[in-house]
Amino acid sequence: MILLRGVEIRNNKRENLKIQIETIKNKKIDSFIPPVLVIFQIGDNKASGVYIEQKKQFAAYIGAEVLHIKLPDDIEEEEVLEEIRNYNNDSSVHGIIVQLPIPKNLSVHNITNEIDYRKDVDGLSSTSLGLLVDRDFNEKKNSESKIVDDDFRKSVFKGFIPATTKGVLSLFEYYDIELEGKNVCIVGRSVLVGKPTALVILAKNATITVCHSKTKNLKDITKAADIIISAIGVPNMIDESYVSLGQTIIDIGIVSREEKNENGESVRKLCGDVAFDEVSKIVNAITPVPGGVGPLTVASLFENLFESFYNTLL
Repeated sequence: MILLRGVEIRNNKRENLKIQIETIKNKKIDSFIPPVLVIFQIGDNKASGVYIEQKKQFAAYIGAEVLHIKLPDDIEEEEVLEEIRNYNNDSSVHGIIVQLPIPKNLSVHNITNEIDYRKDVDGLSSTSLGLLVDRDFNEKKNSESKIVDDDFRKSVFKGFIPATTKGVLSLFEYYDIELEGKNVCIVGRSVLVGKPTALVILAKNATITVCHSKTKNLKDITKAADIIISAIGVPNMIDESYVSLGQTIIDIGIVSREEKNENGESVRKLCGDVAFDEVSKIVNAITPVPGGVGPLTVASLFENLFESFYNTLL
């Protein structure tokens, strides 16, 4: 069984971004402005605070900056939209994200769609998702994976791949997992993960089945797939009865829940959609939780930020 770890890939991406930013800084000493990411946090969700701190640490390492904007949970939606508009118009800002979840009285759709698609480094706006439909994902890699040269290569902006979906692609590329001609089952149809991942993998010439809470005979479908990508947020739902020999399992779900340790004490533990201990004994390859897709989501976000930053230099 192959353990598909994302940490090493994340570290490689982090070093690459750091070198690229340093290279540009050394060439533009007097006029250098680092990549700047604005993160809106609405309310005081503890998990959001942890995720934002991870982003701040990543940014500090590569030489980017994070502006963390905290807004109260009782804020009016129009006030949030106005805040976003201000940073849309700020040329020193290269990326804007809203840390989810947000209070239920606010519309995720309205707020994410207020972000200028050229700064939508989370790739969650309707425009960004629409650009995925026509994008050619079989093209050669562009400047995001190379060290910039003296003249700054020109590139055509094609929109941002949502960070989690981009992280999944990175796993497939790093571990040389072929998608063309494969049967891929995606469990979960959210706009955040399921739908964009389906679009990207379809463009990689795989055959896609997207399953959800209304799907009949779910186990029959998952067992027949070559690759299962689970993004449902239900702890340990995908057990040995859902899988078959030789499959590749990508577990995007991550939930913190309380469990008893060997001393009978209650502890918080992270787990995914997949019952790892059961499933790992059957399949050919599987991502751990934590340490699989999660680290790549942050790295992919900052790759998108760098692309936005780089485009301002052209």
